[in-house]
Amino acid sequence: MPALDDLQALFGELGHRAEATYVVYDDEGGGWAGRFIWLLDVIGHTRYHYLDGGVLAWEAEGLPLETSVPAAVGGPVTLTLDDAPTATRDYLQSRLGAADLAIWDARSPAEYRGEKVLAARGGHVPGAANLEWTAGMDSTRQLRIRHDLPERLAALGITPDKEVITHCQTHHRSGFTYLAAKALGYPRVKAYAGSWGEWGNHPDTPIDV
Repeated sequence: MPALDDLQALFGELGHRAEATYVVYDDEGGGWAGRFIWLLDVIGHTRYHYLDGGVLAWEAEGLPLETSVPAAVGGPVTLTLDDAPTATRDYLQSRLGAADLAIWDARSPAEYRGEKVLAARGGHVPGAANLEWTAGMDSTRQLRIRHDLPERLAALGITPDKEVITHCQTHHRSGFTYLAAKALGYPRVKAYAGSWGEWGNHPDTPIDV
């Protein structure tokens, strides 16, 4: 999470205001866009849309692009942060084993199985289901969200009746999985922003391989 002063400066530059509607996109299928949507949720701003497929889909439709960079709109704004969209390590650890919890690990299968280790320890959070973030994107439709993603998630036990907590290594890849779950209408979605970079480097967290 950026520092509050940095967030207030960023949203001031964007011209943030309560009545604004954001349209968020990127050029990689939604990782960075989803992370920004998470930030919008954190500041309590719910007026937003995700441009499915991002700039790749936009270009494929022959829609116009420009290269100019808009000037900053204004100075810092006052923001209030909401803890609800974010799962801390303590919160996730306290929820392990709950019947109404689904943990969506957006990392690669090799990371999930502990074969590729990017922290002090490898493996996965106990009970987590693995669906790599790119598996939720349709490569034939400019990385739009797959139409069959609900079925894929349901097969892994990630269903709308559960609280979904998603993570990856640094909460970049799980930016996509966060926005995808929200786009599908899942009512309880949190991002574990510390992700495996925190969990796998902590000496006392439980790990399965």
